[in-house]
Amino acid sequence: MDPVVRRATLNDTTDLARLQHLARQGIEDVRGGALRLAECPVVTDWNTLINDPHTVVVVGTLDESVMSYAVMQLSAEKNRGLITHAYVEAEARELGLGDTMVEHFIAAVRTAGLDGIEAVALPGDRETKNMFERAGLTARKLTVYKALQSNAD
Repeated sequence: MDPVVRRATLNDTTDLARLQHLARQGIEDVRGGALRLAECPVVTDWNTLINDPHTVVVVGTLDESVMSYAVMQLSAEKNRGLITHAYVEAEARELGLGDTMVEHFIAAVRTAGLDGIEAVALPGDRETKNMFERAGLTARKLTVYKALQSNAD
């Protein structure tokens, strides 16, 4: 059962919405999760995003079942690709889907003639951090924060 990563199609919108929901649930209680959710609004129009020439949406499959997704914005202005979404279902982790999605994005950035690729991993999310590091993405900036209100993240 080899992982297959491909560009998302309009036939994948139901799976994309399902996986996005699971991804957002998974980071609600993680340190920095509330801020990340606010910075990364829910995608409601997958059709437009899939057809956007400045966006790369991929899905990862195992035995033709969609088990992961990721989204990357291509920015000529910033001269890089920015991975904004990445999620692999728990039962499909450790099988190479995440790594294959990042490899797909690196190839897309090179094809677009951009200089680099970046992504965000939340504090304590070692699986995501390790996935990016295996592909050669390393931390170049750490953002620290202190809440000044009792209910702020």
